[in-house]
Amino acid sequence: MLSSSSNDVENNEVQWCFSQVKGALDDDVTEADIVSCVEFNHDGEFLATGDKGGRVVIFQRDAGSKSSIPRRGEYNVYSTFQSHEPEFDYLKSLEIEEKINKIRWLRRKNPAHFLLSTNEWKVEGFNLKEENGTYRDPANLTQLSVPKVTPTNLMVEASLRRVFANAHTYHINSISVNSDQETYLSADDLRINLWNLEITDQSFNIVDIKPANMEELTEVITASEFHPTSCNLFVYSSSKGTIRLCDMREAALCDRHAKLFDEPEDPTNRSFFSEIISSISDVKFSYSGRYMVSRDYLSIKIWDLHMESRPIECFSNDCIFDKFECCWNGTDTAVMTGSYNNFFRIFDRTLKKDYTLEASRDVAKPKMVLKPRKVGTTPKRKKDEIGVDCLDFSKKILHTAWHPRENIIAVAATNNLFLFEEKA
Repeated sequence: MLSSSSNDVENNEVQWCFSQVKGALDDDVTEADIVSCVEFNHDGEFLATGDKGGRVVIFQRDAGSKSSIPRRGEYNVYSTFQSHEPEFDYLKSLEIEEKINKIRWLRRKNPAHFLLSTNEWKVEGFNLKEENGTYRDPANLTQLSVPKVTPTNLMVEASLRRVFANAHTYHINSISVNSDQETYLSADDLRINLWNLEITDQSFNIVDIKPANMEELTEVITASEFHPTSCNLFVYSSSKGTIRLCDMREAALCDRHAKLFDEPEDPTNRSFFSEIISSISDVKFSYSGRYMVSRDYLSIKIWDLHMESRPIECFSNDCIFDKFECCWNGTDTAVMTGSYNNFFRIFDRTLKKDYTLEASRDVAKPKMVLKPRKVGTTPKRKKDEIGVDCLDFSKKILHTAWHPRENIIAVAATNNLFLFEEKA
């Protein structure tokens, strides 16, 4: 991890302060409580988290925090439900974990909210209903009843609407809803399938990199995502450090990519670990669709879709052997990713600066401003630097999310969800 930039605040530099923390700040953490994914919906009104116990918690933006001046980024629990249960595949003698790998929101078409969640083997679609009612059989009506309005507390019910199963042989690592809001893709290590949201028992295989002889396998799919506006385009990344852009208009099976984003390796820097550290753990389109951000073990790279030969920006990030995710802010001007020691990093593309910040119980105080942290990599360290040997590598932030319209960020640190907002 590189040291952070100067603490001097420039005119347009964002300062972050603590807003909220969800979850108990104690050391008694069970494996099931660890947060495994975080996702804002399209307008930032709701925030969903999934954990290793298969639970999904929905948070809703506090109405008072939106109307206050200045606006605040505070969320309250809206609904909690069990999304996935542990299962056992008797055919393969394999235990299937209930851990939630990904959550993706669908855009609203009616008052209900829909989301997709996946564990490693199947995708499920949930409907969050804001009001609950039953219908009476008209044949049994014998008298006229005049309705009365009775104020009651809002009851939120989560109901399982669809289960998309039995289409993957390997672990599902990605789901992505298409911009047409009618289809979505699910990707595992060797295949990508295209689903219709209304059809649960049939999918179309659009990418298949499985070799005839598995001993000849040289790479696996690590992440995949649809373009935010062009419903025919999607990308997928591989363990070889390449990103392939595919166009579904060219062929039913996208075994030939339209573009290949790959930075040629300097032969002088090649080592035994080169192929390992080049593996891409996450790839995300920017909101405009013009750029992509990719996260490998050692760096964050910004790619322009019009230039395949090399990234237009590259930020070093010395983290290895963990699959850290990355995300964009709503204006495509900054990206964020996690790190060890409960550190997370924000890269400002406009100011060409990067910041290392920390999510811990020490900062969980109302409106406390986060101070950039610095990691010293040499024996001689400055007073405010932290030595690499002092970092806790068991504490890591793998999952982060950025509000699509405001400077509000959500950071998952073990069993806690930290919310930070821009200092007023």
